[in-house]
Amino acid sequence: MNETLALVLSWLAGAALGAFFFGGLWWTVRKSLVSRQPAVWVFCSLLLRMGATMTGFYFVAGADWRRLLACVIGFFMARHIVLRLTRTPEEILARKSQEARHAP
Repeated sequence: MNETLALVLSWLAGAALGAFFFGGLWWTVRKSLVSRQPAVWVFCSLLLRMGATMTGFYFVAGADWRRLLACVIGFFMARHIVLRLTRTPEEILARKSQEARHAP
């Protein structure tokens, strides 16, 4: 396989793993807020998300540090995307008002 293609696929796999991990974290926090046993939700979610993510990193890397690095970069890029997508309108307005106060 072409090395560039392998790195791009590793990056995409990392983005998918990141979307799963951080999207699952967001879902878990929302679910645990209304649950009668939030600790169970958080702990089980942690085990599932970490297990799936670490297994994904293991198989994507395939003993190549460059593919692992591309996967981790995709993972953290997905983190920023999930953070942007899951903001509430109040957080967006608060952030804009803070930026307006710091303008020269």
